[in-house]
Amino acid sequence: MTSSSATMQAVEITEFGGPDVLQIAERPTPKPDHGQVLIKVAAAGVNRGDCVQRMGFYPDPTGSSDLPGLEVSGTVAATGPGVTLWKEGDEVCALLAGGGYAEYVVVHEGSVLPKPDNVSLVDAAALPETIMTVWTNIFEDGQLRPGETLLIHGGSSGIGTTAIQIASTLGVKVLATAGSAEKCKACEDLGAARAINYRDEDFVDVVQKETDGKGADVILDMVGGDYVGRNIAAAAKQGRIVNIAYMSGSKVEVDLLPLMLKRLTLRGSTLRARETAEKARLASEVRLHVWPLIEAGRVKPVVDGTFPLADAAKAHERMESSGHVGKILLTP
Repeated sequence: MTSSSATMQAVEITEFGGPDVLQIAERPTPKPDHGQVLIKVAAAGVNRGDCVQRMGFYPDPTGSSDLPGLEVSGTVAATGPGVTLWKEGDEVCALLAGGGYAEYVVVHEGSVLPKPDNVSLVDAAALPETIMTVWTNIFEDGQLRPGETLLIHGGSSGIGTTAIQIASTLGVKVLATAGSAEKCKACEDLGAARAINYRDEDFVDVVQKETDGKGADVILDMVGGDYVGRNIAAAAKQGRIVNIAYMSGSKVEVDLLPLMLKRLTLRGSTLRARETAEKARLASEVRLHVWPLIEAGRVKPVVDGTFPLADAAKAHERMESSGHVGKILLTP
């Protein structure tokens, strides 16, 4: 086993509240159990789910770490009994149910992916949660196909910048919403056919114009609120709408008649609490379909910036300001 101390630094949620409740603490270094690997963390991705957990609305799944952090990159420091996929010294990235805001983390070997050769070890932390979210929601649940139109809300987010690249690379027309001219340009530079500044334009009108009145075949939404009804209006017949968050609220009043008339599918999805076997299956699909695009340079992690682990509160402030383009990372 690679040498590691009995204790490590980690970021705890001292109480539910604002970013200032995130504090550095000393924790026992975890040990890998059967089928698990211990990763020495090079970087951890910051996600909206971490902020929601910090506020007390996203409890950690039973048996998982109470520490925030849904994805990391790093080096395998030790392997537990029964591990066959990884060995000490492997450079990897991994999807977690929690625990990433720390110097070390344990995770089931099936949720681990190899670091792509052309991506730095730190930047690789921007890949697992983001790409698996995009793949399962847009391509599996949304059944997006080449030649269709995809509408992404929050196009400049970590999820959005990833979805734009993958979908456009695979022959999909991508439309994306964002909140400034700078963010809209970033979306178009990544491959969006048209970025929509939601402060100045009605995305329903723009989608109809861009599709000659057909509408979007798949819509990925993390906003909720009044977007639920507007998404139904913007969707094509037999369109698929997937909600992965409700930043503007989950309780809405909406006319469902168009849902029936257009034969739409409206579904919600989470990734964190899925079973270990399901996460392993998803990791295998991503490695098969998306990793070659990364290794060919057609899909790249977009990193807004990095913060030291001790500045996790500042990273959350950056996230909640919505000023970022791409992923925010923490480095121990």
